[in-house]
Amino acid sequence: MSDAPDPGIEHTLTGDIRTHHGFHSRYLEHDRTVIVYLPPGYDLESAERYPVFYLHDGQNVFDRATSIGEEWHVDEEAQSLILAGEIAPLIVVGIYNTGVHRIDEYTPTAGADGGGHADDYGRMLVEELKPFIDSTYKTLPSAASTAVGGSSLGGLLTMYLGIRYPMAFGRLALLSPSVWWDDRAILRLVDALPQKLPMRIWLDAGTAEGERVVADARALRDALVAKGWVVGEDLAYLEEPGGEHNEQSWAARIDTVLKFLFPPT
Repeated sequence: MSDAPDPGIEHTLTGDIRTHHGFHSRYLEHDRTVIVYLPPGYDLESAERYPVFYLHDGQNVFDRATSIGEEWHVDEEAQSLILAGEIAPLIVVGIYNTGVHRIDEYTPTAGADGGGHADDYGRMLVEELKPFIDSTYKTLPSAASTAVGGSSLGGLLTMYLGIRYPMAFGRLALLSPSVWWDDRAILRLVDALPQKLPMRIWLDAGTAEGERVVADARALRDALVAKGWVVGEDLAYLEEPGGEHNEQSWAARIDTVLKFLFPPT
C-alpha cells in the first residue's frame, strides 16, 4: 500500500490535521507517514493536555484519498463528539502501514504466512513514536490516558501490545481482531497473563464476517472475562448485526468506540 494519495479522489480531512512524512525507526525496515488529528481549541499557549489514541493502518483513519475504498471517519466523528461534549477532547494518531510488510509487523508470532515481528513494531511505537508525539504535542502521556487500536490484524496487534506494554497503554480498541492467527496464539497469551491488566477494552465483530470470526471474538471475550474484565464495565463487547470485514463497517461503529474509550470527564 502506497503512502501517496489517489489523485482522482478528493481529500476528506476534517479539523486540525498535521502530517509527518518519513517517520524513521531503527527497528523497522521502512519509514512511514504519521498523521495527527488535534481537537477543537488545541492551543500551544494553553495548559490543557489531551489523551491520545494511536490507530494502525493510518491510511484508512481520516482520509478517503489514502484509504482502501472507504475511511473510518475518525476525524469527523471525533470533531462532532468533542464539540457536543459526548467524549473528552483527544489527539488521534494514525500510523500508516507499509503495505507488503503489514503482516510481518502486525503479528506477534510466525504463522503459515510468515509474520512474527510485532515486537519490532511495538518498540517503534513505544520507544520512538510515542516519545515523539509526547514531545511534539500537548499530550497526557500516562498509560491511563493512552489508547491503541486497530482492525483485523491491527486488532490482533493491539491486543498483543496491550499485553506487552501495559505501562504504555491503558485503553484498547479491537475491531474484528484476527484471533485466528497462528492457531489462536493470542488466546494462549491472554490465558498466560498472571493477572488482569489495568486497561479498558473494546472488542467487537460483525455478524456478516462469518461464524469463525464471531466465535473467535467470543473466545477472546471469554478469555478476558476469565482474567477479571467485566463486560459492561471495563470490557465492551459487540456483535454488530450485518457488520462486514471492511472499513465501511468499522467506520459505522467508531463513534461508539470513541464514546466507550474516551468518556467526558
